[in-house]
Amino acid sequence: MCGIAGGWWHQYLEASNALPNALHAMRHRGPNDKGHELYPMDSATVGLAQARLSIIDLSAAGHQPMHSPDGRWAIVFNGEIYNYRELRAELEAYGYPFTSDSDTEVLLAAWAHWGSACLPRLTGMFAFAVLDKTQATLTCVRDAFGIKPFFYSAGHAGQSKGFAFASELPALLQLLPAKPQLNWQRAYDYLVHGDYDSTPDTFYANVHHLSPGHWLQMNIATGQVNAPQRWWQPDITERPGWRFDDAVEQVREQFLHNIRLHLRSDVPLGAALSGGIDSSAVVCAMRHVEPDLPIHTFSFIAEGSDVNEEHWVDRVNQHVGAIPHKVHVTPQELARNLDDMIRAQGEPFGSTSIYAQYRVFQLAKEQGITVTLDGQGADEMLAGYNGYPGQRLRSLLETGQWRKAWQFLNQWAQWPGRSLAYGAKAGIAAFTSGKLYQVLRKINGNKNIPDWMREQPLREAGVNLQVPLQRPVSQSRGRRVTAELALSLSRRGLPSLLRHGDRNSMRFSVESRVPFLTLDMVELLLSMPEEFLISSQGETKSIFRAAMRGIVPDDVLDRRDKIGFATPEQDWLLGMAPTIREWLQEDFQLPFFDQSKVLQEFDLIISDKKPFSWQVWRWVNFCRWYSLFMLPPKN
Repeated sequence: MCGIAGGWWHQYLEASNALPNALHAMRHRGPNDKGHELYPMDSATVGLAQARLSIIDLSAAGHQPMHSPDGRWAIVFNGEIYNYRELRAELEAYGYPFTSDSDTEVLLAAWAHWGSACLPRLTGMFAFAVLDKTQATLTCVRDAFGIKPFFYSAGHAGQSKGFAFASELPALLQLLPAKPQLNWQRAYDYLVHGDYDSTPDTFYANVHHLSPGHWLQMNIATGQVNAPQRWWQPDITERPGWRFDDAVEQVREQFLHNIRLHLRSDVPLGAALSGGIDSSAVVCAMRHVEPDLPIHTFSFIAEGSDVNEEHWVDRVNQHVGAIPHKVHVTPQELARNLDDMIRAQGEPFGSTSIYAQYRVFQLAKEQGITVTLDGQGADEMLAGYNGYPGQRLRSLLETGQWRKAWQFLNQWAQWPGRSLAYGAKAGIAAFTSGKLYQVLRKINGNKNIPDWMREQPLREAGVNLQVPLQRPVSQSRGRRVTAELALSLSRRGLPSLLRHGDRNSMRFSVESRVPFLTLDMVELLLSMPEEFLISSQGETKSIFRAAMRGIVPDDVLDRRDKIGFATPEQDWLLGMAPTIREWLQEDFQLPFFDQSKVLQEFDLIISDKKPFSWQVWRWVNFCRWYSLFMLPPKN
């Protein structure tokens, strides 16, 4: 687990000054070692740099940049390849020598032997850049789900040439000739619709994410960067001949295999435990495969709140004999830590639940734990806790199962937090798109131009003033839920959650592993009938609940009231209202953002004259981020 950076420069001196600054900006990602190297090639210089958090093979043999024995290849790598031992044995049979126990050395040999065909073979999380000195190319790759970050900018300051990349935005900014401008489209999407991390664009103009499951290549001789290419995408084709009992066994076997691989480490491990099915399954499976493993769990406790999950956390800890660690949070602590968390995240983000996660990783660091396992990703392959009712209704209706659709809606609506009206609305929304969808949103009270946004500057800048609606690429009849899950896994939903986890964990030099997210697990689940994921009784994660019987306590598996790392957001934010008001008053001179009206609305909310909404957090988060990253430093 590390931070990487690099790029292509006309001048040797530019690269030699930039790379150390980039490493310093993300030193928290790799406190154990760092290295950088320059490679003069043709009329340009390529630079590679890495800051290392040692997890596997703690010796100096894992130092990066790493080079192949023949000198042709050089690599910088961020992540873990959990099946590196199996790949190493295969490569040794082909005659490749190894001098360390590092997964980086295995990855480099795999690339040298198979090229990009090695990528589907990798079980792990990764972002890496590999230099081929013979072909004069620099190839950059990101894992299938985007667990590990990769930011880049191609063509700096209006130039046709230039390329830089890094694991975090503050590090990337050190490699650019000038600070990029604000991306107004992303600012609008976030402030009005709460949308972020759903496209390759960032909040900075001309700075991008390398999308999950993609790679790109640079021609060093010409300085040209090819458009990113997809190397993996979810397949939702239903495999014929499924039996539920057989599927249960396959899911159980695959999940336990994933847990075994993710426990490979040369440093202490723990787990983030919220009390829900997913994180509970991870902790209980750890105990199942390693009966004598000391298990440390880390949990956020919303004490005195209706989102308190402590009972379920205690239930799981007692069941596995874990060593529990709990964190409680006050509004004053949020105000104190907010700027640090925003700096760690690098861009605005969704809600205060990310602060609960931030504190959980801080607690893990304080207890000497370097690696944690997390339940992230399960919702996006198992239909979450809500079950995508609109998509499931559409699947049933378009395959002629009208009676079953009505029965499903009625059964689904019986669960806590659901209703027939909500399910029916979701069904209608699943059949609509384009202008009709926008009309229905307006009828439902959603505004594309709130009073505190100025429309004219946005239109003049070419900003699209509609909700950034994304639809699944696949339009397979009867597979609408799995199509939506495929979208959530790769473009909308999971990428933002993985971003939060990566930045929060690495802020405290902790590696967060997500054992649900392997290609084998995703491809297995997305090939099943939809009723295995969400039953006719409205039970989500149905196949997984069945697979975990005997491993996870039944009362945890049968829960219908999952909350997760939810926080008492209203109490926290209103408890720090004077501080927030000061933040919102800072003059940002943004033509599209009417701060006087933002303050008016905020005052109505804190005086209880207008209902509280998550909009408050988006104002706070955007304003603090803009102040910290976009305005000139204060004296």
